[in-house]
Amino acid sequence: MAISFQNALGIHDSALRIRAQRAEVIAENLANADTPNYKARDVDFQDMLQNAHQRQSRGLEMNVSNNKHVSGGATMFPSDELMYRNPLAPSVDGNTVEAHVEHAKYMENSLAFQSSFTFLNGKFKGLMSAIRGE
Repeated sequence: MAISFQNALGIHDSALRIRAQRAEVIAENLANADTPNYKARDVDFQDMLQNAHQRQSRGLEMNVSNNKHVSGGATMFPSDELMYRNPLAPSVDGNTVEAHVEHAKYMENSLAFQSSFTFLNGKFKGLMSAIRGE
């Protein structure tokens, strides 16, 4: 009997991937905190997760015919899926990055990433126990 990882792991593998990509977006905002006219970006995590779940259920994941092929999937959000963050206090130079907001969002995202990772770790431990017959 084959193990269905999609059924076993649920949405947490997608959540982990989206959280990692969101961390890249927030880090890019922080890196450009002093760049004139840079506009801070972010994603709607719930919307992205729902889209990932719909793609998974429709089976639009790229299949590979050889184990040396690279699996499909974007490493970054398409620019049309990124939203602009509205600043609390706009800057004179047009930059909308507020370091304290970005740090808070990064930490929030980091905690959610760790939660998903811990959940997946528990799932894999349970699967390994089932495989061993414990």
